[in-house]
Amino acid sequence: MKNEEKIVPELCFPEFDEEWVSARLGDVFSFKVTNSFSRDNLNYKSGLVKNIHYGDIHTKFQTLFDITKETLPFVNEEIDIYKIKEDNYCQEGDLIFADASEDLTDVGKSIEIVNLNNEKLISGLHTILARPNFKFCNAGFLGFLFKSDLVRKQIQRESQGTKVLSISTGRLSNLIIHYPLSIIHSTKIASCLSSLDDLITAESQQLEALKAHKKGLMQQLFPAEGETVPRLRFGEFGGEWEVKMLSSIYTFIVTNSFSRDQLNYNSGLVKNIHYGDIHTKFSTLFDITKEFVPLINPEINLDKIKTESYCIEGDIIFADASEDLEDVGKSLEIVFLNNEKLVSGMHTMMARQKEKNLVTGFGGHLFKSDKIRLQIQKEAQGTKVLGISVGRLSNIKIPFPKNKKEQQKIADCLSSLDEWILAQGEKIAGLKAHKKGLMQGLFPTIITN
Repeated sequence: MKNEEKIVPELCFPEFDEEWVSARLGDVFSFKVTNSFSRDNLNYKSGLVKNIHYGDIHTKFQTLFDITKETLPFVNEEIDIYKIKEDNYCQEGDLIFADASEDLTDVGKSIEIVNLNNEKLISGLHTILARPNFKFCNAGFLGFLFKSDLVRKQIQRESQGTKVLSISTGRLSNLIIHYPLSIIHSTKIASCLSSLDDLITAESQQLEALKAHKKGLMQQLFPAEGETVPRLRFGEFGGEWEVKMLSSIYTFIVTNSFSRDQLNYNSGLVKNIHYGDIHTKFSTLFDITKEFVPLINPEINLDKIKTESYCIEGDIIFADASEDLEDVGKSLEIVFLNNEKLVSGMHTMMARQKEKNLVTGFGGHLFKSDKIRLQIQKEAQGTKVLGISVGRLSNIKIPFPKNKKEQQKIADCLSSLDEWILAQGEKIAGLKAHKKGLMQGLFPTIITN
């Protein structure tokens, strides 16, 4: 006898104990005509009609699209919008899919229109607009349903292409979706997940506020361009800051050129800082016990590494190249090594103090200050890829207070703020993980008897 498939969620609200309905997407949705307006046909200043561009679905729009909470471009006023049929304007309850992506995890990414505020909106370039043929759920449910694992896996299987993956209306029509018979049930699921989204948004806004506060504090605690004292100072300290050339404070130590192929995360005696990790994940103040650092492959001979080339606490490590001016010469300071062996690797420069002019922890924040960053950016060279050399970095002027107690106080202030920011980021990550688990429970998987 053929096995029967029951469509049931793992988690269920106590008042609902029902098997879910299965339907072919093409039987319960109709596809509407979208437009092909490029970014050149759009602007953010004026117009009568707003437009959803597929790129914004990938990068910024919320799962449940509320037009009052999103920044959208207008269709340029010189374009004849009267050719757009009324039926092709977005309606609340519509699903908008981005039909193309270079990443399989993003192909067919979608949003649900939940509030239009009586504004005119159309779905644009590389999008698919799907409208329910009848009301089988309340606002918000579909947005989350199409982010569930069961639906996303089907979309990924139906996608086509090599470098760029895409999904068509025909292939979307083949999807099998599942929903509860009770509209109240779908409303409760949507409300549960929406409230969690609202919490994640609020905590994310708090994180951005903390980062903005730190940026403002950095601008006040370090001297601005052309100034020798900061605008904000702890009350017990006074006098002008000292200014010295970087080359008079630091000497540069030889680094290595180990590629990613020569590194691993399983075994080895020596850890290695790769420039890419400076750009993407390492903290300003590098504590080896708090970072995930690759090891040099065991088969590589370490005898050629000179003793002085091993990192010590207080060293500043710079990434010497970037495609982005904002990141060129990005740096970190080694503040704790836990008696482990660490070297600085490919596309990095390692600066070590000649004398102890700066307390450990102060230099890391100093090299992120506007005054230093602007100098590094001016010294950078290149077109597509920008680079900074030891010679040009040596020309940077370094301001610092002579009183090491003031240096320590600045470092402690900014480090405590960094810890707060890190804790807030971890809180958000925890909420997102909780939402992911909740999504897996509230939407069904196919259970075979």
